[in-house]
Amino acid sequence: MTIRLAQITRHPIKSHGREDLASVLLSAGECLPMDRHWAVAHEAAKLVPGWNPCVNFARGAKTPALMAITAQLDGDQVTLAHPDLPTLRFRPDDADDVLRFLDWVRPLNPAGRALPAQVVKAGRGMTDTDFPSVSVLNTATNRALSAEMGVDLSPHRWRGNLWLEGAEPWAEFGWMGKTLRIGAAILQVQERITRCKATTVNPDTGRIDADTLAALQSGHGHQDFGIYARVISGGEIALNDKVEVI
Repeated sequence: MTIRLAQITRHPIKSHGREDLASVLLSAGECLPMDRHWAVAHEAAKLVPGWNPCVNFARGAKTPALMAITAQLDGDQVTLAHPDLPTLRFRPDDADDVLRFLDWVRPLNPAGRALPAQVVKAGRGMTDTDFPSVSVLNTATNRALSAEMGVDLSPHRWRGNLWLEGAEPWAEFGWMGKTLRIGAAILQVQERITRCKATTVNPDTGRIDADTLAALQSGHGHQDFGIYARVISGGEIALNDKVEVI
């Protein structure tokens, strides 16, 4: 069966909005361009220069309403939309604009949580891996888990970069150490993605409505969904590109 690239998604600001793309140019040793380029550090963050782990940032696992944000990146400006808030257009690198953003997003944060305090960047994507990664997911796996749970799980629950269509469910876990040729790019599969509570949230509403973690644990004995890959040879990729597992 032919495997093809079905969806490309980036998240310009970590945990604060998603944006679907038709094509993108990957570069060796880098994340998907402008994916997690910025992140929102909270009041209790203990930051070091460069990349920092996710515990320092506002994210869907602790603030479910963030999962309903959509984003559009245009040059140095990001437009954010949420069903419960007015649309915001701002520059994440502009100090005054960041204050407007913090005022905008603060109502989405639950009481008792450390509030968002600043927008930071690392010179690479602030992914959940300490290496620049691209997340790869399987549409058949999502359909299989949806059927097991009796819930239509939106792909956006998983906040992935590349969705592949045409593989068998859970086949991606057999690709460890293998390479994926997608369009003009080559990626090497590094590790499985262990999931958090953000995936229990409906990305249309920002409300918890499906226990994905319990379903993964009870049905499969783990909380893994999707894989992380490293770009080893850059090139353009586009929707419907053929994918080869080598």
